[in-house]
Amino acid sequence: MIIEHALPTSLCRRGQPLRVLIVGAGGNGSAMLLGLPYLHQAMKVWGHAGGLHVMLADGDQVSETNCVRQPFAAADVGLNKAVVLINRVNLFWGLRWQAYPEHFHKDSLKNHSTGPHLVIGCVDTRAARQAILSAVTRANDSTVYWLDLGNNASSGQFVLGQPLNAANRRSAVRLRTVAELYPEIVDAEAGEDPLPSCSAAEALERQEPFINQVLATSALAMLARLFHYGTLTHHGAFYNAQTGRMAALPVDPRMWERMRRRDRRRTRSPNILSDQGVHLESIPR
Repeated sequence: MIIEHALPTSLCRRGQPLRVLIVGAGGNGSAMLLGLPYLHQAMKVWGHAGGLHVMLADGDQVSETNCVRQPFAAADVGLNKAVVLINRVNLFWGLRWQAYPEHFHKDSLKNHSTGPHLVIGCVDTRAARQAILSAVTRANDSTVYWLDLGNNASSGQFVLGQPLNAANRRSAVRLRTVAELYPEIVDAEAGEDPLPSCSAAEALERQEPFINQVLATSALAMLARLFHYGTLTHHGAFYNAQTGRMAALPVDPRMWERMRRRDRRRTRSPNILSDQGVHLESIPR
């Protein structure tokens, strides 16, 4: 039986913009940002007059290595990533989206008088994901959705969930977050992978160049269906560039329960999960 997730009525106010916060302006974050203006325009055509209001948070500066597989030019080196990208998008599309040139931490959302409806996490460490988890699961937080994107050298995933907070109460049909389905992904005590290389050639060896675009385009297509039709039958997917295989993560409470029981039984296994991407082998059949 196919189970559908329905868009909460709180997000169906067509005159108000849907507030989106992207955490991280690297490969996945920049790809998501550059695609969101198309979703913004589509939503306005579909009757959501407010479209999107997007915020981008990142405290890092552009390096020469970033210019290889991220949308930065040599002239951007030394400038803040979030500021560069937001200025570029605003100038091209005539928008007033916002840049936050700072690192995200667990109290970051407390500083926003009007919090985001959707947080898009595009970070590559367990500690950074833990900070997002802590922020969106505060008792008084009103984040409706947390979309996580992550990848390793040749595979990656995106998972849309509803964190437990003031906006989302416990329910059998609540979309489980990536942290609930794969707890190791936010386990900062498990350690981190080596830092990105300063060498462009080595950076390309560590990650194939089009993983980010595949994940971002697929995630944006999922969001478009949710905001257009108001329902989803899947809330994420897993991509393997070596095989070309994409496996959808269905909306299935029974599968979520099996995964919860599995996580209780098994011990931590580094062969199943990396800090950047969930492997296809970890998807229940």
